[in-house]
Amino acid sequence: MIISGKELSARLKAEMAAQVSSFPEKYGRVPHLVVILVGDDPASVSYVTGKAKASQVVGIENTTIRRPSDISEEELLGLIRELNADDTVDGILVQLPLPEHISEARVIETISKDKDVDGFHPLNVAALWQKQPCTLPCTPKGIIKMLKAAGVKIKGKRAVVIGRSNIVGLPVAKLLLDENATVTIAHSRTADLPSVTREADILVVAIGRPRFVTADMVKDGAAVIDVGVNRDPETGKLCGDVDFAAIEPKASVITPVPGGVGPMTICCLMENTIECFLNKMTPKKV
Repeated sequence: MIISGKELSARLKAEMAAQVSSFPEKYGRVPHLVVILVGDDPASVSYVTGKAKASQVVGIENTTIRRPSDISEEELLGLIRELNADDTVDGILVQLPLPEHISEARVIETISKDKDVDGFHPLNVAALWQKQPCTLPCTPKGIIKMLKAAGVKIKGKRAVVIGRSNIVGLPVAKLLLDENATVTIAHSRTADLPSVTREADILVVAIGRPRFVTADMVKDGAAVIDVGVNRDPETGKLCGDVDFAAIEPKASVITPVPGGVGPMTICCLMENTIECFLNKMTPKKV
């Protein structure tokens, strides 16, 4: 089975749109997401455009703030602080990567935890590992939704995650652990990596290396989640971290690139924005 992130995200966004349609009457407005784009990198522009389109489908307000690539770090941090203080803004996202002179860590730390729709703030990360309420990072959250929608049983299964980033690798490993899988975190230089990956019932690959995972590295019947988005060095077309054509016949389920995990990442961003809005509008009693 090929898991279409486009189809699943379309269904989930339709459900969110129905939910959001009741908000003006209940709360007087709809959720508001602000996306900051620094520079004009084509990939970043494309991602930001996709987020704006998804916002329109779901019915939330979206504001894109563009700034030149030579903006100073302090000016960018000042803008974020202004948005933190703006009660009409529910979610803040700064499109990554940023120019080298700007610290991504400082930017992430400056965004209010309660408006951190990416789930990257240190307090959200800490809460995730402590099993406390938090905003889940969008891509890992989307991966778990895709596995469940495809009927993949996670409990008791062996999962291998290739990739150790704070954005995908580590948090998706934690979410799989929370679903009672046995999880191994590996990387591209793990000794005898094929022997590790061939044990996996669920294989998640997020390293950014075109077609790195070959058919001999995958167990028959495994669920394969490909997070990579690369340019094929031979054709220039988009491709994933796994050799899709060779692995698809062996896998029980597999995600394509493009059209797999990417649409679900944006879908979960919409869901996180709604959650941040509702947490503000319906504060929990202490």
